[in-house]
Amino acid sequence: MNKRESHIRSLIKGLSWRVIATSDTILIVLLITCWLGECRLETALKIGIIELFIKLAVYYFHERIWQNIGFKNKVTKQKTLYKTISWRIIATTVTFLISGAILKSFNEVALFIALTELITKFALYYLHERVWLKIPIGRINKFFLKTLKR
Repeated sequence: MNKRESHIRSLIKGLSWRVIATSDTILIVLLITCWLGECRLETALKIGIIELFIKLAVYYFHERIWQNIGFKNKVTKQKTLYKTISWRIIATTVTFLISGAILKSFNEVALFIALTELITKFALYYLHERVWLKIPIGRINKFFLKTLKR
């Protein structure tokens, strides 16, 4: 499957991923802090919201880099796997840094949040990528062009 994405498609794709990923992060932080006896919804929301904005920008640039180096030819499951691995390294590191900063300690809790996210989001991101490969590129642009003309 050969896919070259527009900037608007990368942005929309990033937004759809951030909805999934931020929900997952908030749930993970909430579960881990509750499991450790320090159940704080405000901490989970704070980490999730900060992550939402930071990772949206980072995700967009990751997408554009992969458009220029990774997907000039057909998109295979192997290339999707490589892209997933590269994103998880970046995203898990960012989650650890955000969690540590919000929790005011780069300790086992921040690491546990990041490692749990690594596992859940690895599968979620791979599936998200494969679903987006099935969405025809032109339909997104045509939809927005029709909407703007109205």
